[in-house]
Amino acid sequence: MTRIFLADDHDLFLEGMKELIGKIPGLELAGQARDGLQAVEQAALTMPDVILMDITMPRLNGIQATRQIHEKFPDMKALILSMHNNREFVAESLKAGARGYILKECTSDELNLAIQNVIQGRYYIAQAALPLIINDYLRLLRTSDSVSESPLSGREREILKLLVDGSNSKQIASQLSISKNTVDTHRRRILDKTGCNNLAELTRYALRSGYIVPL
Repeated sequence: MTRIFLADDHDLFLEGMKELIGKIPGLELAGQARDGLQAVEQAALTMPDVILMDITMPRLNGIQATRQIHEKFPDMKALILSMHNNREFVAESLKAGARGYILKECTSDELNLAIQNVIQGRYYIAQAALPLIINDYLRLLRTSDSVSESPLSGREREILKLLVDGSNSKQIASQLSISKNTVDTHRRRILDKTGCNNLAELTRYALRSGYIVPL
């Protein structure tokens, strides 16, 4: 049997999920929590196979709880079950250690499919959320292509990013543990190599070249 733990702060949804889990062959309820901190504590006690984790919960949100559980129990699978079809939530959930992301509007068949996938060590992303992941991947590919063709060195690219983020030469020197004179030298080289004359032009260059990605 696959032991399922539920974490959600909405009682009505929680009761519905408990009933649904009881109807799916091969699944059994291991426990439940109504906030993120309780989910972390109870997961350590019940040691479920899969945690169905909501995102918006008190004390700790689902992403924070997932991160803590993943750090303590890397073999415990967290599957985010959320109402939010949001690029940032999907990305942050996966970075926190979640093995999948599905929406609360999913069918019982999709829920079971997602659970079976994560149990077998695979990832599962809801069909509606896949375009968000694909767009991020394509953006990363474009950024990698632009950076690989750049005339700037690695250090110059690093300083360029800090410049367009608003840091001055003294702040950059402190962050990178180099002298202000060295930063100023790199800055002059960046301007020469890019053909830019000021920070505004550098910012436009950084956007075109993929060093910074607009949200």
